[in-house]
Amino acid sequence: MHRKTAQRLKSTNSILRWFWQISKNLRLQTMLNAIIGIISVGLDFAFIWTTKLCIDIATGRVTDVPLHTASLVLIAIMVGNICIGFARRWISALLGVRSQNLMQLRLFRRLLANEWNGRKSRHSGDVLNRLIRDVKDVTDVITETLPSALSVTTRFVGAFFFLYSMDSQLATLIICIVPVFVFISKFYVRKMRAITRNVRDTESNIQSILQESIQHRIILKTLERTDTMTDRLDQTQQHLRQQVRHRTLFSSLSGMLVSTGFATGYLITFIWGVTRLHEGTITYGMMLAFIQLVGQIQGPFRDMTKFIPIIISAFTAGERLMELEEAPVEQQGEPVKFADGAGLRLTNVSFRYDEHERYILRNFSFDFPPGSSTAILGETGAGKTTLIRLILALLKPTEGQVEMYQSDSSHPVSPLTRCNLVYVPQDNTLFSGSIRDNLLLGNPDATDEDMHKALETACADFVHSLPDGIDSSVGENSTGLSQGQAQRICIARALLRKGNILLLDEATSALDTATETRLLENLSQWKHANQTLLFVTHRLAVVEHCTQVLQLTKQNYQALPQPGN
Repeated sequence: MHRKTAQRLKSTNSILRWFWQISKNLRLQTMLNAIIGIISVGLDFAFIWTTKLCIDIATGRVTDVPLHTASLVLIAIMVGNICIGFARRWISALLGVRSQNLMQLRLFRRLLANEWNGRKSRHSGDVLNRLIRDVKDVTDVITETLPSALSVTTRFVGAFFFLYSMDSQLATLIICIVPVFVFISKFYVRKMRAITRNVRDTESNIQSILQESIQHRIILKTLERTDTMTDRLDQTQQHLRQQVRHRTLFSSLSGMLVSTGFATGYLITFIWGVTRLHEGTITYGMMLAFIQLVGQIQGPFRDMTKFIPIIISAFTAGERLMELEEAPVEQQGEPVKFADGAGLRLTNVSFRYDEHERYILRNFSFDFPPGSSTAILGETGAGKTTLIRLILALLKPTEGQVEMYQSDSSHPVSPLTRCNLVYVPQDNTLFSGSIRDNLLLGNPDATDEDMHKALETACADFVHSLPDGIDSSVGENSTGLSQGQAQRICIARALLRKGNILLLDEATSALDTATETRLLENLSQWKHANQTLLFVTHRLAVVEHCTQVLQLTKQNYQALPQPGN
């Protein structure tokens, strides 16, 4: 086991506690499957007993029960088994998808609620692999494997006592395989956990390569590096195949060892039964029951050899899902809403992403009064985007305070004050779907009139000339729209959100000069007296529409004179 892998493996107890917590919404299916499994075990034992009875009646060893009665009981048991199988399939079909969806929804909600630290700790392809593959493994083991393990245990205990009631010596001899099985399993589980974790991490890497290459295939084409990514995928797949071969070899050798033990048990039972039958101490029915019951005792162990890889895979999946929940959740509570305009004040704010890196902002103080319009200028790396993220409460200051205020009240910026903010990022952030769907993300209660007005204010009235108008489809990465068109729809979406402070981070970078000027004039008419505007920009047209200018540099900052002064 690699040292790195060994260090990151979580304790069995912590994973089991997590399984218990997340199984809350899955317990109905688990309980139904467990009940059906135990009924199935009971029917199997009844079948063995009735088979023995029929043979003893046919050979004349039992005379007080009619053969047709025993035959009818045997048929009833077989019908019961068919019904149980039908019920099991329906429970799996109706509740299985529901269980998986509930867990996926729980983790998805938690991911969206986590704090954002400005650094991606995991590739999105890896996260998707966990949300799809790992969630399925965990739900399957809780709703299917654990109930099966319970019925297997019940089968083992019942078969042992059934056999013990007929021949205590044979039952004791067969049960001696348990300590050997436990010893082998302990080593097997520890080794397989490490191997399985490595396999799952490599599978995540493959999904990351596929997702990123498809997403940026235009870049790969223009750089003429499609072969590079193909080779990278091929190398990763070869590595996965090596890991799978290693896992299969180890699993196969372990399975051969266990199968040898089972074969020995059957051989002992057969020789024992034949000898006792020859001596006349047992009946033909008992001989058949011996063989069936030994199968019922050893069958659970054979099933356990199948369950162990599944459980190990689920433990690995649970461990990977637990890692998604390790990030702290953002502050929860009632939103802090400022009713009539708000300003922003930063006092001695310092920030750096890591204690070993330079400060992006150092002892920074600035005031964005209610009703002001501020152009934020600066070279790359001066901290413009970091400043916006601090205001949005996506980041927390290393030192100092960021607060939102009115004339008579103030509140530290937090996720609870985000309801006052309207944010338009520089990047294209439209979702696939219709333009209407995208606009309603700004305000789910917006009417058609509200959306038309927002589109006009954002100079996005070109939407009305599209074949399906506001219901026109938008593809992935805004396929079908130009960058400038997508940017204006993003601005319209933001304007539908009722907020006191509008933040635009290079939101007009893809617009031509005439459209940008018209947009800025529209925004001036759109904002009310106490509404505050912040523009991260390098465009002079934006500066001319602002009441104050903030110039950021990597060393310092300065407030420039108001335009026209």
